[in-house]
Amino acid sequence: MITLERLTKRHGDRTAVDDLSLEIPGGLVTGFLGPNGAGKSTTMRMILGLDRPTSGRALVAGRPYAELRHPLREIGALLDAKAVPPARRARTHLRALACTHAIATRRVDEVLDMVGLREVAEQRVGTLSLGMSQRLGVAAALLGDPRALLLDEPVNGLDPDGVRWIRELLRSLAAQGRAVFVSSHLMSEMELTADRMVVLGKGRLIADAPVAELLGSAAARVIVRSPDVTGLALLAEHLVAVGATVAKTDHDDERVAGLSVTGSSIREVGRAAHGLGVLLYELSTRQASLEQAYMALTADAVQYVAR
Repeated sequence: MITLERLTKRHGDRTAVDDLSLEIPGGLVTGFLGPNGAGKSTTMRMILGLDRPTSGRALVAGRPYAELRHPLREIGALLDAKAVPPARRARTHLRALACTHAIATRRVDEVLDMVGLREVAEQRVGTLSLGMSQRLGVAAALLGDPRALLLDEPVNGLDPDGVRWIRELLRSLAAQGRAVFVSSHLMSEMELTADRMVVLGKGRLIADAPVAELLGSAAARVIVRSPDVTGLALLAEHLVAVGATVAKTDHDDERVAGLSVTGSSIREVGRAAHGLGVLLYELSTRQASLEQAYMALTADAVQYVAR
């Protein structure tokens, strides 16, 4: 388990992480989300002892990282896939890590096989693609067969097959009882991979909830399409009058108008359309996605906005 107790990090008058308390338990994939500058990387660096907290503390298996006797056996981490000397060979890099942590050298080939890099094990790291470097970073994180994993953007540079592989790997590791803490900006992938989401904004905790709960908090939309533009306008007026939120939608066919409705069920919209005699081409529900839930949560926490 990874535990954060009122963790705070300030850089001068700027607060990167603000009074963050969390538990990342075993048996779950915990997604770590937030806009750029939210404090995700700083939090991960403090967990690994790379940044010193201004106050509070981060614990791995009940101890600060610096006090772990064999850190790689407690927590495996991938923060920067390219942070390896480029002239070093992939197998040599893993052997060096194994030697410094009293890990049997046979484990090196085991993890190379796990990540699919056995054929390029003698290549120099600087010649590897970003996707292959990510796989090497995952191999290093798994080297000590740790009880917790901390991965920052692990799918960067991976092809679709690699993305599916990392998803299945993380879920299988969590199923073994390990704590898996992974950050990503790919909402669709997090929705498929994570069991639970932690969302930061401007260094503060915005949400900590199961994925299903976050999705349930974002309103579903009712989609309406009709060739009766005048009737659809009357339907929109009626729905707004009873408290729904209505927005127009664009369609390729100029003869068809569309509405997106929140705050009213598909049954209520259908009944209202029937009562007004509006011919419908479509009446359907769009379930909220994790991206929609995330955007709603972080709307006031985005620091870097293109104008």
